[in-house]
Amino acid sequence: MQLNSDPRRADRERRYKPPPPTSAPAEDLTTDYMNILGMVFSMCGLMMRLKWCAWTAVFCSSISFANSRVSDDTKQIVSSFMLSISAVVMSYLQNPAPMSPPWAALTT
Repeated sequence: MQLNSDPRRADRERRYKPPPPTSAPAEDLTTDYMNILGMVFSMCGLMMRLKWCAWTAVFCSSISFANSRVSDDTKQIVSSFMLSISAVVMSYLQNPAPMSPPWAALTT
């Protein structure tokens, strides 16, 4: 057994070249879509007193916050999150009963 043998082949080595800056990756719009959905659902939760809309708004705002980048507008994301939290709080202040699923009204 030889201790000095190097299994790598020098003729097969290639130096790493970073990709050119013109080929920028496609921008992920999940943050923006979830931010808009969170605002829409929180407004529906506030106006129509639908608890499931308010909880969906919290879910969408959490996804938007989790997927945000440093360069994104933090004021808009935080305001969307606060709007969704206020929709949940207001919907439970108006009616503290537990939430019933949206399809429960269809069966009666």
